[in-house]
Amino acid sequence: MMFRKSLIAAACTLALGATQTMAGSAEEAAKLGGPEFTPVGAERAGNADGSIPAWNENAAAEFAKVDKGDRNYPNPYAGEAKLFTIDASNVDQYADNVTEGAKALIALGKGFAMDVYPSHRDQSYTDWMVANAKFNAENVTLEADGQKVANSKPGVPFPFPKTGLEVIWNHMTRGVPSHEYTYDSYYVTSSGQPILSTTGHGYYNLTAYDEENLDLVGADVPWLLLRINYKAPARRAGEILLVHEPGSDFTEGKGRKAWQYLTGQRRVRLAPAVAFDTPNPGIAGTSTYDDSFIYNGSPERFDWKLIGKKEMYIPYNNNEFVFETEIKDALGESHIKPETVRWEKHRVWVVEADLKEGKRHIYKKRRFYVDEDTWAALASDSYDARGNLWRTQFSYPVALNDMGFAWTMSYTGYDVLQGIYNVNTKPTPGKLKFSISKGDKFFTPKGLARGGVR
Repeated sequence: MMFRKSLIAAACTLALGATQTMAGSAEEAAKLGGPEFTPVGAERAGNADGSIPAWNENAAAEFAKVDKGDRNYPNPYAGEAKLFTIDASNVDQYADNVTEGAKALIALGKGFAMDVYPSHRDQSYTDWMVANAKFNAENVTLEADGQKVANSKPGVPFPFPKTGLEVIWNHMTRGVPSHEYTYDSYYVTSSGQPILSTTGHGYYNLTAYDEENLDLVGADVPWLLLRINYKAPARRAGEILLVHEPGSDFTEGKGRKAWQYLTGQRRVRLAPAVAFDTPNPGIAGTSTYDDSFIYNGSPERFDWKLIGKKEMYIPYNNNEFVFETEIKDALGESHIKPETVRWEKHRVWVVEADLKEGKRHIYKKRRFYVDEDTWAALASDSYDARGNLWRTQFSYPVALNDMGFAWTMSYTGYDVLQGIYNVNTKPTPGKLKFSISKGDKFFTPKGLARGGVR
């Protein structure tokens, strides 16, 4: 596998082991937004053969002119023809730029394919995100054995990451607009039968990005207040899940807090098991809670290693699939129908996570592919205790370029050993809006109790 040589040395020497890593420097901060790097640390230039373009710094102005309808953004590249398809006939030709999970799905011989389109780097950034990235590049430290990001402002904490865990923290604190939407989640059996596992309405309140918090340093403000009201299937209708996700601190007493309202008990209870490798009932247990959004939660159970930066084919600019396609129309017998997904070549940071000695998790090793422009993890491969590739995931980012954010909250998980897959938090067309209609009390345990319906 061809990785950038400058990063191989970093991978060899900077795997997380110390209890603290030092801050960056004024020299690094000064590079952001300059001729070499974007405001959040991606390489500004394209690649040598032109298959990855230079970053388009004018995207915000261009996309402000796009008719977005009811804030459900249409495909800005709808007129483009695909360049080629990667499938069983030619995957060897592109193998170095395809994830192990995608290659495994192609090898199953059930028609998995990747329709590749021209790449676009049209991600824009808000003024506060640009300013905070510069501040963080100079001041942030990683403390408490990697469990705490200190001295940071909201936004990208590590524009020039030197460890795998710093890349993962960038993913976990990435900029996402507050939003709410109705969605369906399905899993598809090995015989090709789609089964509805959840219909829900999710409220995602990104409190760290409220205007009054944007200039605070090291504030004890949750990154996310999440509430899901479950509507179907009948056995789950009326249940409610509430999660308070920490902004940058998973040390003892500061980590995730979760509560559930269960209809059979008619009460709210703490839910500490909503974490790590607990099977996620929202997709019938076919993925874990920390598989959600490719990865989330405390990093404490793994050793994180930075492998390097690599050019990979990943899902990208999937506005049509996420906003316009009915989920049932996208479900194939063994995988999402290839014609519904847009793949592009992009540079990603590759991070490996190895299970720590004495820690428990169903995955022994995991590999993550984190987009340089959005700092969102867009794919992962997970391995079982015997070292076999077990599960692979893909996220489907959409372009929200006039808002200065990316949205990467819809994703699929494939079990390559059992031949099943799931599709999680795919919005119902027309049912997503980038705002929150509820106040702070709605995101409290008392708010759950008031919301219990049976």
